[in-house]
Amino acid sequence: MTSDIFDHEAAILEKFKQLKADSKYSGDDFGELVDHYGKLLRTTKRIVKLSDKNEQRLNQLKTEAQETNEQLEGMSAQLSKFLSPQLYNSIFTGSRHGTRVSRRKKLTVFFSDLCGFTNYVESMESEDVTAILNLYLETMTNIALEYGATIDKYIGDGIMLFFGDPETKGVQEDALQCVNMGLEMLRALDNLSDQWAKYGLRDHLQMRIGIDTGFATVGNFGCESRLDYTAIGAAVNRASRLETAADNGSIYISEDTFNLVREFIDAEALPPIHLKGIGEFKARKVLDSKSSKAVSMALGSRNVSFVIDNLSQSELDTAKESLLNAIGKIDAYKGVSN
Repeated sequence: MTSDIFDHEAAILEKFKQLKADSKYSGDDFGELVDHYGKLLRTTKRIVKLSDKNEQRLNQLKTEAQETNEQLEGMSAQLSKFLSPQLYNSIFTGSRHGTRVSRRKKLTVFFSDLCGFTNYVESMESEDVTAILNLYLETMTNIALEYGATIDKYIGDGIMLFFGDPETKGVQEDALQCVNMGLEMLRALDNLSDQWAKYGLRDHLQMRIGIDTGFATVGNFGCESRLDYTAIGAAVNRASRLETAADNGSIYISEDTFNLVREFIDAEALPPIHLKGIGEFKARKVLDSKSSKAVSMALGSRNVSFVIDNLSQSELDTAKESLLNAIGKIDAYKGVSN
């Protein structure tokens, strides 16, 4: 490449040398000019040759950098599976560092357990146990992520989650999201039974859930070589104990949590229950979300809705009669138009 681009200059230099040899151009100034031109041409060739080598090396480095970046992206994707999305994003955006730091935050903490699952494990093949457990955890995790929960850890078939760090929508909204998440998990569990049957698990399993809202210490705990992002404190202990005390297929929440969500959640008061290490404790059993008792109808671009638990029985009967009359009129109109 270098010789090709300097062919013209090399030809000129040869002509100058011939002229220099000619007696008519034998002056010192002309000879010195020819020598300088020759040196300049040789220097330029070396520079261009070096530039070509540098370009090749640069292209090689670009290729190596691209391959390294692809490897890092692959490793990053694998690493993300071991961290909650919120924690993963905070680390890779630089808002959180791998140091032993913690802070006090008001969290809503969630514990759940798959009742009786341990008893089945002993009589099942390990491959089937793995398939059942992974299907359960994947289903519950997808629901948790949909509601914005921070996944703390899996403890066998148990799950610990919390709302309020590293992201929060406010204490009340965090608590409401947590309770609604628990209700959706209970509903989702019913749909898993048919899928579990093909692995030999024909009994219907149920969940227990405990939820409490309160201050906790959240952050990185451990040593310099191994850190664990988690929450510790009284709220964590109470949520764990509430889950243990809960009836199968139910959600127990503390009064602190209920006071935050009472406008949106139906829950019945329980007799004081004894929580290990805590003592007598007031709690409530979640019945349902009040929003689930809303009747909604789409009418073109409009939406008509009302909450049925705010209606008396006579009002419910009147509403039912009105709806039946409306359906009759629609059917009659359809008959005429046809």
